[in-house]
Amino acid sequence: MAKRKQLNVALIGAGFMGRAHSNAHLKVNRFFNLPADVVMHTIVDVAEPAARAAADTWGWRRVVTDIREALADPAIDLVDICLPNYLHAQAAVAAAKAGKAVLCEKPLAHTLADARRMLAAVKQAAVPNFVSFNYRRVPALALARQFIAEGRLGTIYHIRASYLQDWIIDPDFPLVWRLKKELTGSGAHGDLNAHIIDLARFLVGDFDSVSGLMETFIKERPLEVGRQVRGLEGKGGRKKGKVTVDDATLFLARFKNGAVGSFEATRFAQGRKNRNQLEINGSKGSLAFCFERMNELEFMDATQPLAEQGFRTILATEGVHPYMQAWWPPGHIVGYEHTFVNQLADVVRALCSRSKKDRFRPDFADAFEVQKVLEAVGRSARSGRWVKVDSVK
Repeated sequence: MAKRKQLNVALIGAGFMGRAHSNAHLKVNRFFNLPADVVMHTIVDVAEPAARAAADTWGWRRVVTDIREALADPAIDLVDICLPNYLHAQAAVAAAKAGKAVLCEKPLAHTLADARRMLAAVKQAAVPNFVSFNYRRVPALALARQFIAEGRLGTIYHIRASYLQDWIIDPDFPLVWRLKKELTGSGAHGDLNAHIIDLARFLVGDFDSVSGLMETFIKERPLEVGRQVRGLEGKGGRKKGKVTVDDATLFLARFKNGAVGSFEATRFAQGRKNRNQLEINGSKGSLAFCFERMNELEFMDATQPLAEQGFRTILATEGVHPYMQAWWPPGHIVGYEHTFVNQLADVVRALCSRSKKDRFRPDFADAFEVQKVLEAVGRSARSGRWVKVDSVK
């Protein structure tokens, strides 16, 4: 029997996203029939105890504390970057120069300049590149994309999207890295709006112009004591520091195809833990989705007789729905972690295929377009004016 192709992975970062990605690397070949076996070769983290704990938990074969050591290893095929935003560019550019395929967490970078540098690096090196906007791999949203592509909604008029959380509403929550502009780029905007901007591009099309509003409700917070463990946790001391990112960002948008949209991202929606939701209205019908009920897609077909019209709920767990053939029998739902496994399966297929139909989206070019929208909204919020996305260079 011929030996199967192996895909050796180096994971950079053992924090919250590192756990989600480790789970995907561990499980992807157990559920998907792929042209290569994913090998959990190396895990990298500057905190060696964290890296060793992750290796023991997930099965990474090798632990290093310096990314340069991993990039110098000719055995590594794919570098998976799960670092804080401000470190994305340094790691991705180095990986591209080393000739490695690169998978990077979102947003692409903490600044537009760094995002541009990352895109240039993967283009110059001609290396495969992927960005982890994992919500595209929710089966119900992949089904929504199919419906729209098939013309089931007709001409798209509206998208309303919001991403609501409440995890920093406590004024005593510490000043973690996600609340420092120099480390993260923006607050709820880059963290949450980035996801729904990408989904809007995935489902509706390219943005034309935006008008934004940003607000920081709590201006100062206790300085963090110790090192964060999982990204959404921390302990504060007595001294305080300035919050330099937004707590909430709202914006209006016009799309190049004539559709309009409204977007909201906040970490101050009391009682909302991870409510990523959208509704799309077209001339022939509408779609609605909420991640808190992620296996369901609401669909309204206006071409049906009037007496039969209305939203109906599709439980997107049948084997005919995107990705579900790899998982459980009908009616057995999937969860958040499965989006990363689905995503990795597509990454592996793309790396092993020369066919355009297997091209992975979103790549760095897609993520750069998201970064341009993020930047345009920020400029609009500061100026009080509409901003053309294509004016952002």
